[in-house]
Amino acid sequence: MRWVALLTIFVSLLFSGAAAASPADALRVCTGRFVNPITAPCWDCIFPLTIGSVPIWRGKGVRIDAPNPPSPICACGTPIPRIGLTIGYWEPSRLMDVTQKPFCFPNLGGLSISPGFGYAGKSEYRHQSGAARTAYHAHYYVYPLLAWLQILTDFVCMESSGFDIAYMTEFDPLWNSDELSAIINPEVFLFANPIAQLACSADCVAATTVGRPIQKLFWCAGCQGSLYPMTGQVAGDYGPLTGSLHVAEKFQAKLHRELLAWGTRGSLSLCQPIPQPTMDKLQYRFQLVTPVAHKNLFSCTAIGKSTVPYEHLKVIPVKGEDIGYLVWKKRNCCAL
Repeated sequence: MRWVALLTIFVSLLFSGAAAASPADALRVCTGRFVNPITAPCWDCIFPLTIGSVPIWRGKGVRIDAPNPPSPICACGTPIPRIGLTIGYWEPSRLMDVTQKPFCFPNLGGLSISPGFGYAGKSEYRHQSGAARTAYHAHYYVYPLLAWLQILTDFVCMESSGFDIAYMTEFDPLWNSDELSAIINPEVFLFANPIAQLACSADCVAATTVGRPIQKLFWCAGCQGSLYPMTGQVAGDYGPLTGSLHVAEKFQAKLHRELLAWGTRGSLSLCQPIPQPTMDKLQYRFQLVTPVAHKNLFSCTAIGKSTVPYEHLKVIPVKGEDIGYLVWKKRNCCAL
């Protein structure tokens, strides 16, 4: 297997353009815990459960649902369509690590792989202008909990794949460079101005008060700022939770742009997921699960919602700043 290891190192160095890891990296201890699939998720986040646009079970009735198809009747299949019911629910389908330490996996118990290469571990830095910026890495896991636990087993559209590490930004040459990332999002230059960024304040208010970000402001991540550029670098980071959530939202948008994540909400996706190069912000909720699971009325927050109502005591200084999120995805499907 030596040739596999050598090939992995060669490809990583070739495409990441990364410098050798600094000696200080050895002092940056990776922390985390294994996510308990029973106790960690906030199971009330599955709701509301709807048929068409009518909720049949609201749960605790606090979280705002995304709009559902109006008709309760749907049809899928060719050449003879089959008639079914239009079902809507929220599915815990992905896990995400967000960390400042390369090859650190908080959701895998704080596992740290030290291959001796990768982006430098020093993440916090300042430009010549004095503006503070922080760099993060992200890892994406396939994590279809409902299928594993056999919940809602009659829903034929439910994802049923196995656990897998689907994406690691350490091997992505676009993730650490604002300039290179413009290859996949050239429209970034249209929103690099004060007027476009000021509009994100309205998105922040809508996501925090109403629970629904403004879909037309597709470049905004509400209170976290802008979804552009789609890299792991954030400016004005005031804390690990806010910064990591911002990166998680940008990373999810990047996956859509690369067609690695598809649309699962709305009338067009009833029969199967559809290509969606621009992320539907109403399709996702993020729940903090590492280092402290967030399970109360404010958990599973919409994209762009302020972290102020729940961020207290959710991050442990020094030994608990590697963050893990459970990604809840809105599903509208035709149950045949």
